[in-house]
Amino acid sequence: MLCEVHQKPMLVDLLNMRRLQPEDYIPYLCGLNYTDKEVGVILQSRVRCAAESSIREGDLNYPSFAVTFSSFESSSSQTYTRTVTNVGEASSSYVVETAAPAGIEVRVEPAKLDFYGVKQKLEYNVTFVRLNSTVLGHVQGYLKWVSSKHSVRSPIAGILR
Repeated sequence: MLCEVHQKPMLVDLLNMRRLQPEDYIPYLCGLNYTDKEVGVILQSRVRCAAESSIREGDLNYPSFAVTFSSFESSSSQTYTRTVTNVGEASSSYVVETAAPAGIEVRVEPAKLDFYGVKQKLEYNVTFVRLNSTVLGHVQGYLKWVSSKHSVRSPIAGILR
């Protein structure tokens, strides 16, 4: 299952989003045009941004998603990749279910994750597509990975301008 925070803090899910390490933030911080020194202070290590590629905040491996679309982007899309690690039973399968936010289509590939070992890592892609420009404001939804024993939900927050 994906490891996420739940109402019951003792419950740990068996799909685990990869825990971010300080070095995972380097491409993000460098992409925000912080200097080498500023990023180094934040991460408490020497950093050379010129050697890094930059990433968007949505590319950080968080179990949640936030998307923003402007009305003039009525047919635009955003795709994000997530990596999950099986920390449960060695053999398990999860099928995705989605509750798309109003005005946004949510596509997940693959739609099924099949694990054959503990600590096995798999990736999935989520594409968000603005359906029309008539829905405006803040919208919410989720995607959920469901097995025969567990389910793990990732919230989706959207802003439609």
